[in-house]
Amino acid sequence: MAEVVLFHHAQGLTPGVVAFADELRRAGHTVHTPDLFQGRTFDTVEEGVRYAGEVGFGEVIERGARAVEGKPADLVYAGFSLGVLPAQKLAQTRAGARGALLFHACVPVSEFGSSWPQGVPVQVHGMDADPFFVGEGDIDAARALVEEADDGELFLYPGDQHLFADSSLSSYDEAAAALLLQRVLSFLNNR
Repeated sequence: MAEVVLFHHAQGLTPGVVAFADELRRAGHTVHTPDLFQGRTFDTVEEGVRYAGEVGFGEVIERGARAVEGKPADLVYAGFSLGVLPAQKLAQTRAGARGALLFHACVPVSEFGSSWPQGVPVQVHGMDADPFFVGEGDIDAARALVEEADDGELFLYPGDQHLFADSSLSSYDEAAAALLLQRVLSFLNNR
């Protein structure tokens, strides 16, 4: 079974993120859910992004790095939207990564180095009409990443919701979230 570090999105460590982690735990995986916002949650993505901007996006990423200090190297890094930043950075730069799961976001590989590490598999999941994922260019970064990775997959789901896998939010899409979970469990069972 895999050991996973799952980073939350801009609305914070919501009950939906915890529920997703619990699904992975029920399947036998060890899952850590660091709270990058120190207990704060937000009603909207915009409020959470504003808070992350005040704290500093670099600081949010560093909080993610500090959360894995002392943990084994062979982790799978996962992140929802804003949480993709520390997840992707750690998968790219921390030796021993067993994989990356990027939900609702992806940044260019060049943000954290010159290339994606050899032998680190990655899945990227997003909706095909999500104004953040598609409209802000994350889909282009995702396509480039899965092309570069030895074992990369991009999964697009029909719809325009951003945080569709968080069951505690109004953007939740039960069918898409169930398919995402199935794909994630398959990925983890091979790690």
